[in-house]
Amino acid sequence: MSTPTSTIPTPTPATANTQPVGSTPVAAFAGIRRVPQPVNDPNRSYAPGSPERAELKARLKTMADEKLDIPLVIGGREVRTGRTAQAVMPHDHKHVLADYHLAGPEHVQQAIAASAAARREWGGWPWEDRAAVMLRAAELLATTWRSTINAATMLGQSKTAFQAEIDAASEMIDFWRFNAYFAQELYGEQPISGPGVWNQMEYRALEGFVYAISPFNFTAIGGNLTTAPALMGNTVIWKPASSAVLSGYYTLKLLEAAGMPPGVINFIPGDARDISNQLLDSAELAGVHFTGSTEVFNGMWKKIGENIGRYRSYPRLVGETGGKDFIVVHSSADPAEVAVAIARGGFEYQGQKCSAASRVYVPRSLWNDIRERTTAMMQEIKVGDVTDFRNFMGAVIDQKAFTKISGYLDDAKRNAKIIAGGTAAGDEGYFIQPTLIETQDPGYRSLCEEIFGPVVTAYVYPDNEWQETLAIVDRTSPYALTGAVFSRDRVAVRQAMSALRNAAGNFYINDKPTGAVVGQQPFGGARGSGTNDKAGSKLNLVRWVSARTIKETFVPPRDFRYPFMAEK
Repeated sequence: MSTPTSTIPTPTPATANTQPVGSTPVAAFAGIRRVPQPVNDPNRSYAPGSPERAELKARLKTMADEKLDIPLVIGGREVRTGRTAQAVMPHDHKHVLADYHLAGPEHVQQAIAASAAARREWGGWPWEDRAAVMLRAAELLATTWRSTINAATMLGQSKTAFQAEIDAASEMIDFWRFNAYFAQELYGEQPISGPGVWNQMEYRALEGFVYAISPFNFTAIGGNLTTAPALMGNTVIWKPASSAVLSGYYTLKLLEAAGMPPGVINFIPGDARDISNQLLDSAELAGVHFTGSTEVFNGMWKKIGENIGRYRSYPRLVGETGGKDFIVVHSSADPAEVAVAIARGGFEYQGQKCSAASRVYVPRSLWNDIRERTTAMMQEIKVGDVTDFRNFMGAVIDQKAFTKISGYLDDAKRNAKIIAGGTAAGDEGYFIQPTLIETQDPGYRSLCEEIFGPVVTAYVYPDNEWQETLAIVDRTSPYALTGAVFSRDRVAVRQAMSALRNAAGNFYINDKPTGAVVGQQPFGGARGSGTNDKAGSKLNLVRWVSARTIKETFVPPRDFRYPFMAEK
């Protein structure tokens, strides 16, 4: 196995950071500390001739030439189990980026013990010191680590430079900076005090570990699922998606470089079912922070319910799950704006965003114009290796996704009408061409079922059936993650906002239903799309604390009798 050779920061052995938490004295600080006012990290352009483009290109080449040996990290200690799997490039699936070790039952138990040992100290740190770790991580990512995390995301998850930039760099930076600010606001929320009394609210960490299960599609989600609970004093056991182990490992090493103590976040790739069963059976389970499929989250919720009597406290369950995100178009909409929303919202990152547009409802009067504009853009979209910056799309994540999406294309050829695209080629990379389907059946499967690929299905409705169509949009899918309305008629916008009030946790007016920004559009949906605890807001952090009310009476009473008891 070769090791990283670039001068850009690369993983270093975890054993270099194994000093026990709290082994050195904590200096006193006399003052009320405040974190810096957060500002959203600006996206870099990676335009030809820019320094960030040259740096990223160099890091991509270096990383593509490496083959990492990725261990588990438990209590700050690297663990190599001897059982390994491979991380490959989805757009060149014969190219192996890393061998990563798989956790067994004994390693899960070690992670539980390590998290318990670290929690005793980490939960007692002043919150400002925990925040300092996150803020330093954000600064490292914004500067010296940026190209490393972006390159790992591009190669391992087949994201273009821009899609990696808005995810693995800017969004993760924003999570770490804004969460520190939101934590400050939460800790500052204190009750009122009457005469002679001082009332206080303490926001304690949960009793036990938080189990974080992250998906492949956003590196920043893994960075947030782990650090949001950690910021609030919890310790975490992290099971990353098997198809995003590379970027997950680099994220952990970045956090270690920022000063994250050993055992606060324990990294255990492996079989999801086996790891989950073991962790959900543990009496130490305090919470689950999850992004993934509705089916998996439902199964975890069921198992926790069956085990409810064995836990020390009721586990907090926070999940962002499936979606069937929509664009509904009113007859007053601008066709050019709608077409761009379909192309970007449906096909960026191969339609693998939780928020990707996958169903579109278009009035008959606009359909020809929107269809022609959209297909013209689709013909210009290049699909291929993401290290070629001319490509708009890369590959879907793996063989399983490729096979599933191909099945929907085959069905559409028989039971609907493919307007553009509809082809798949998987010999070298898992490539699916952007596809636009038209159907006259509002219950057709590609309008109802989550596909998670570059497939958009259009239903054309009569212009005079606007209200009826809104009702169809609302009841078609069990999900309620994101959705958008396009209209230049304010009455129609208000009608859509009312009729679709519960159909999307993130609702967009005259914009594509993707691209939520931390601090601006907190993200999450309800119904079958999750618990809607809004990642990127204070609402999410509330779930990772257990409040304690403290009342201090300065001069306690010395007589049990009350005035009303006196004689006349």
